[in-house]
Amino acid sequence: MKLGSEISAVITGGASGLGEAVARELAANGVRVCLFDLNTTRGSAIADELGGCFAEVDVSDVASVEAGFARARDAHGQERILVNCAGIGVAARTVDRDGAPHDPAFFERVIKINLIGSFHCASRAAAGMVASEPVTEDGERGVIISTASVAAFDGQIGQVAYSASKGGIVGMTLPMARDLAKSGVRVMAIAPGIFATPMLAGLPDEVQESLGAQVPFPSRLGRPSEYAAMARHIVENPMLNGEVIRLDGAIRMAPK
Repeated sequence: MKLGSEISAVITGGASGLGEAVARELAANGVRVCLFDLNTTRGSAIADELGGCFAEVDVSDVASVEAGFARARDAHGQERILVNCAGIGVAARTVDRDGAPHDPAFFERVIKINLIGSFHCASRAAAGMVASEPVTEDGERGVIISTASVAAFDGQIGQVAYSASKGGIVGMTLPMARDLAKSGVRVMAIAPGIFATPMLAGLPDEVQESLGAQVPFPSRLGRPSEYAAMARHIVENPMLNGEVIRLDGAIRMAPK
C-alpha cells in the first residue's frame, strides 16, 4: 500500500512508546492518523502536533472501541491501517513466594487489554475495511498489525499472564489473515524484543544497560523508531501477510 494523504490510520496506545513512534512515522509520510489512548493530555497533544485526531479509548471495552472508531472515521474516513500497540506488562508468578496463587483478576486484566483489546480493534477495523473499495491494483483494502512480543516464545519467570496474552496475538494472526484474505485485508504481527519504551523507563540506567547488553547484535535496547520502520515496511510490502516477525536483535530470553 502506498502511503499518503489519501490513507488514514488508527494507532492504539498512540500516546507513548511504540504507538507514538508509529504515529510519527506514518504522519511523516502523509498518512492521516488517529491515536487511541487513555492518556488524554499527551494523546491530544501528539495528535495536534501531527495534524491528526485523538480518541480516549479503553481497548478492553467494546463500547469505548466502537466510539473511538466512530471518532476516527468521522475525522478521516475509513482507516486503511490499524496498528495495535496498547498493552500492559507487570510481573507476577504462578505461585508467589508466600505460596499464594496468581491473582486471577490481574491475569484477566492483562488478557483483556493485550489480547482481547487487540481483537476488538482488529475485528472492527476489518469490518470497515472489508466494506470499503480496494486501494491497490491487487485489491488490497487494508492492513492490520498487532504487537506480540518475544515473551510469546521465550516467556520469563513472572511473565505467565503477559506471555499468554502475547501468545494469543501470535495464535490469531494467521487465521485472521486467512479469514480476510478474500477481501484483500492483510494481517501481521511484530514481536519486539527489549525496547526502550515506558515499560522500561522506570528502571535504573544500569539495569537498562544490562538488558541491552543481553541482545546479541546490536547490543542495546531497541528503539521505538525501529519498530515504526518495521510497521511502515509491512504496510508497504503486499507480500507480508499472516506472519509474526521477531524484531529482537537475535535475543532469546533466559528464564530470568
